[in-house]
Amino acid sequence: MTPENITPHDSRSNPIPNFLARLLSSERSALLAMATRKEFRRGEMLFKAGSHDGVVHILDRGRVKVYHLSPTGKEFLLWFCFPGEIFGLAEACHGGERQAYAQACESTQVFTIPQVDFKRFLESHPESVQLVNDILACRLRNLGHIVQSLVASDVSERVVQLITRLAASHGRKTPDGDVTLDLRLTHQEMADMIGTTRQSVTTALSALRRSGALEFDRLHRIRIHGMSV
Repeated sequence: MTPENITPHDSRSNPIPNFLARLLSSERSALLAMATRKEFRRGEMLFKAGSHDGVVHILDRGRVKVYHLSPTGKEFLLWFCFPGEIFGLAEACHGGERQAYAQACESTQVFTIPQVDFKRFLESHPESVQLVNDILACRLRNLGHIVQSLVASDVSERVVQLITRLAASHGRKTPDGDVTLDLRLTHQEMADMIGTTRQSVTTALSALRRSGALEFDRLHRIRIHGMSV
């Protein structure tokens, strides 16, 4: 496996818009006035599949993972949420029970907004509706790419595709032209994102490191050589 396996910016990757950052100051103030601030410990559940909490969440601090569980209890990670991102949208907008699980990956703080208040906010700020649609569409496209990768690619290719997607959304260019992922993921988390085992991810990353395509910095973040974002 060579550095060429990790390609420059992948046009199929769709970074999720930062919801709070995209709002006008007046809109942000109006929305957060409706919110309750809550804190969650690492590993604590924000919601579970089958629940009916009727709220929208906006991440203020920390990191949250959203995932499904297979009938055998295996975790399949759909995406991570980072500060400023909104989640729990689909059920809050359209009703019904939760279809996924959301769990705090570290000490986390969120704003929770009741469904009725969030709908009222959208009605009085119609320009925000398009942003919500963009977020839902972006997540749907990204999930489509994941499914396509599961069907058509072997594990090594899936690892490369995952790194490419993460670089598009969370990559930071360094002064020497490399790209560093501004997040730390365990090999198990990466495995859960591409439907494989931790050992398979470790093997694929080791091959990429030996080829010179990437390395790990002192903070255990992935540093990709010869890639632009």
